[in-house]
Amino acid sequence: MSLFGDGLDAAVHKAFTRPAPKSAPAQMRYLVKQLKGTRPVAQLLRVSRRTVERYVKGQIKKPRPDLAARLEREVKKRWQPQIRARARQKAATTGGIVIDTRARMGYTAPIGSTDQDRIRHLTVALPPHYAARLFDAQEAGAGDQQLKEIAAEALKEVYFQDNGRRAGQLEEVRFTDIEHLEFDL
Repeated sequence: MSLFGDGLDAAVHKAFTRPAPKSAPAQMRYLVKQLKGTRPVAQLLRVSRRTVERYVKGQIKKPRPDLAARLEREVKKRWQPQIRARARQKAATTGGIVIDTRARMGYTAPIGSTDQDRIRHLTVALPPHYAARLFDAQEAGAGDQQLKEIAAEALKEVYFQDNGRRAGQLEEVRFTDIEHLEFDL
């Protein structure tokens, strides 16, 4: 489970105009249509081809919990790709992204300043270029650590340094012990 990756996906899912299929047979039919056959779906979900056919026909309606989770994840990954792309493009060019987090944050600064880590609850609008960096890194397959570093850099610039108006000597922001993380476009 990727905290940052899942958070970015959830933010994009809010832009969907129609709900994704909910029942297992409807989800299976959607995947068969998208992947153009039962064989690729069976390989993707790690089940037999016959099992996929039985879901499509409606002979099986309730999947095992692990199969249900894989099925839902694969459907959401492919659901409304044009709307997903449009939402990402808008966030990366004009809208930016809002991060709402409760985490332990601190920073490295010159001697004599208060730099002790503490729990902070922040809701900060990040500029579009940070949204673009987050989405590009996610597309490139970046892990949670790299996404966290991009978010920490964005919080350093926007929240701690107020876009260059204060804390000019701030060197690094530590972003740890994340209790809550949510993104919004």
